[in-house]
Amino acid sequence: MKLGKRKLDTIKTPRKNSLRYVWEFRDPPRVIFNFLVIYAAKYIPCMEFKKDFLGLTGMKIGKGVSIGLAAMFDIFYPELIEIGDNSIIGYNVTILAHEFLINELRTGKVKIGQNAMIGANSTILAGVGIGDGAIVSAATLVDADVPKNGFAKGNPMAVSGKK
Repeated sequence: MKLGKRKLDTIKTPRKNSLRYVWEFRDPPRVIFNFLVIYAAKYIPCMEFKKDFLGLTGMKIGKGVSIGLAAMFDIFYPELIEIGDNSIIGYNVTILAHEFLINELRTGKVKIGQNAMIGANSTILAGVGIGDGAIVSAATLVDADVPKNGFAKGNPMAVSGKK
């Protein structure tokens, strides 16, 4: 299902406030494991160890990826996150692969291409793709796809085709 420019799968929930019933959708021990790994990785200074450690959650992280201090990844669906080779994830970036809403849960893959750069304090929402060589400026809310070699900035996000 497509909602706007994001590619999301929707699960209708029989009860109000889907977040209160998260355990009907996700295995509690797995979420706790993901939480512990992702929070520990926020402060690991060694890039290669951080990358390998985060891989334990099912995230797909390419070669030569650098992940800045305090970067936060989705603890419920980290397996839906893919980061291409030689990309940079800046300080305090948040990457989400889910949205809990009142009557539904939405999930979507986040794919960051090769040689992409995500600036500090940016938030990437579920269901977006960021193309190879794209740059996301600091403090950007990424709520739509960013094309190959594109440049995205701001909130609301503005995208230009060339850097």
